Amino acid sequence: MKFNLTAQDPLSKARAGEITTDHGTIQTPIFMPVGTAGTVKAVHQHELKNDIEAQIILGNTYHLYLRPGLNTLEQAGGLHKFNGWDGPILTDSGGYQVYSLTEVRKIKEEGVTFRSHIDGSKHLFTPENVMDIQRIIGADIIMAFDECTPYPCDYHYARRSIDMTHRWLKRCCDRFDSTEAKYGYSQTLFPIVQGSVYKDLRVKSAEVIASFEREGNAIGGLSVGEPAEEMYAMTEIVCNILPEQKPRYLMGVGTPINILENIALGIDMFDCVMPTRNARNGMLFTKNGIINIKNEKWKNDFSVIEDDSDLFADKNYTKAYLRHLIHSGEMLGAQIATLHNLHFYLWLVKEARKKIISGEFYNWKNIMVKQLGQRL
Repeated sequence: MKFNLTAQDPLSKARAGEITTDHGTIQTPIFMPVGTAGTVKAVHQHELKNDIEAQIILGNTYHLYLRPGLNTLEQAGGLHKFNGWDGPILTDSGGYQVYSLTEVRKIKEEGVTFRSHIDGSKHLFTPENVMDIQRIIGADIIMAFDECTPYPCDYHYARRSIDMTHRWLKRCCDRFDSTEAKYGYSQTLFPIVQGSVYKDLRVKSAEVIASFEREGNAIGGLSVGEPAEEMYAMTEIVCNILPEQKPRYLMGVGTPINILENIALGIDMFDCVMPTRNARNGMLFTKNGIINIKNEKWKNDFSVIEDDSDLFADKNYTKAYLRHLIHSGEMLGAQIATLHNLHFYLWLVKEARKKIISGEFYNWKNIMVKQLGQRL
């Protein structure tokens, strides 16, 4: 994997760059649609590529390991062949999913034992086998196995947790560096900065992560319930330490406003289930603010979903029709809303990139942040 910085905003830390992988080039800043179980819910691959213009998507190690399972993925030739997506893929390590299974998991130095949410069967994730699992899944970018601390989190717990995350990272790197990619293309490993909302722990973790000198770095353990100001403060601290010449990935973030504010702090890569999950519940993100399409006010609104969009669904379906579909529980409603939200998120980061390159990002961002939070 290669990363080239191409532009820097004069009034903020925002930057535009390019990540090159064996499955294609990614222009940053970028938003990555989440395909937890090998699919971005309600979206065809050709829609992802041609309509949404996604450049990279996510898969989830925990979910793919349990279903369809490693045998199926290996026999298929990896996740790209299995799901028909020929662009870059990133897999998260399953650490976040395991963290969310608080009732059915145990964390020890060796790794994490947990019970499957599907059938209750018992499993063990270690730094080593999570590298092996992600090798088999076949993502272009794979994540180190870490512990994602909850919010709020006791300081002493958070400190012990980052120390273990760093020890696990050494084991991840040793295993990754002693094994080969399986399907004839290269893979790269990103470590993850942790430390909850404690400045000294974030500084320490960022310094340790940077010292491993991998091709890119991630920031985890944010957007787990802390106030946005805490997220921005921790991101700023970490971005000041992580090397400039490598991509920075803020995991699990966030709202359109979160994305713009974090781009301004120096983040290059984002992912979040919000555009897809909220779409299925009737929430649309637009350039002028947020629409809850279930509201009565849209019942007889026969204007198109977004008239200055180049997305087929936005120009050819009305708000009244989409409201009817969502209220009726029709699958097409979830599909249209999902296409709209993902298209909007990708438009937003593409527009941010243009503004960074032209030197106008900071002022544009401040105008957009005011608009994006409005309830329409």
